[in-house]
Amino acid sequence: MTRTLKEPDREKTADRLLKSSANKFYDPDVDIDWTAPLVEGKRYILEERSSLYGTELWEKLTPEQRIELGKHEVASVATTGLWFEILLMQMLLKEVYEEDPTSAHAQFALTEIADECRHSTMFARMAARIGCPAYGPVPWLRKLAKLMPTISYGPARYGAILVAEEVLDRLQREQMNDEGVQPLVRMVNRIHVLEEARHVTFAREEVTRGMAKLSKAEIAYQQFVIALISYFVTRAFINPDVYKAVGIRPRDGVQAALNNPHWQGTIAWAGEKIMPFLQESGLVGLPGKYFWRKSFLLPAGR
Repeated sequence: MTRTLKEPDREKTADRLLKSSANKFYDPDVDIDWTAPLVEGKRYILEERSSLYGTELWEKLTPEQRIELGKHEVASVATTGLWFEILLMQMLLKEVYEEDPTSAHAQFALTEIADECRHSTMFARMAARIGCPAYGPVPWLRKLAKLMPTISYGPARYGAILVAEEVLDRLQREQMNDEGVQPLVRMVNRIHVLEEARHVTFAREEVTRGMAKLSKAEIAYQQFVIALISYFVTRAFINPDVYKAVGIRPRDGVQAALNNPHWQGTIAWAGEKIMPFLQESGLVGLPGKYFWRKSFLLPAGR
């Protein structure tokens, strides 16, 4: 079990993160040239990270269609990230409502909310700039997710935040370092990665601190809730409608993606940093094993 964090440690961490936020932050309106032309022939994601890569449907696509599919997939991931960040802001505001606003912890939570507001705007502008709709999650999931701030609390809440942020972080780190990817997409990814690093530190310590306070019954509940949310997050990344952009029927695209070992491997790879931490913290347990495996974050048999 990870070491227990005491309240003074919590304030020290928050104070350090506040100073880091003051010293280095980005304003997408200023730091991104939204008027720069997109580069002809450049990809929007790495081909091997496409949900259909390696499938029969993929083999039938022309090079231009593969780029087009990647464009719509990156817009889907970005606007799904936007949706989750809005949920995250709701959860953080709920936490701050109960906190002493003079504490460094509450002030960093407010700082994180400000960061997420900028990120959400940035993701929306990117989708619009590359000519894609705001895909986000499917309508029934968007409605169901309204329960998330209510049913999640404590370690499961911060753990779910970590899953969304760290899975996305690993994909974005790879993209931002690949010169074959559109400069606009690389810059959006770079800004998000650099600022999310502070949020990850904050959330990891909240998970560690919170788990030390829970009873066995509460831990079982937390294990179930985080697995359920993580399942929905990974399934929401690619909206079925993206496949229409290259003439593929959505249900055919979804079926091919879910059965695609390459896509399953991409999700598992993207979760390689966060899953060991959640396991060590005690947030991965039998009550949620089914959903962890269905999410592709936990291989079958583990």
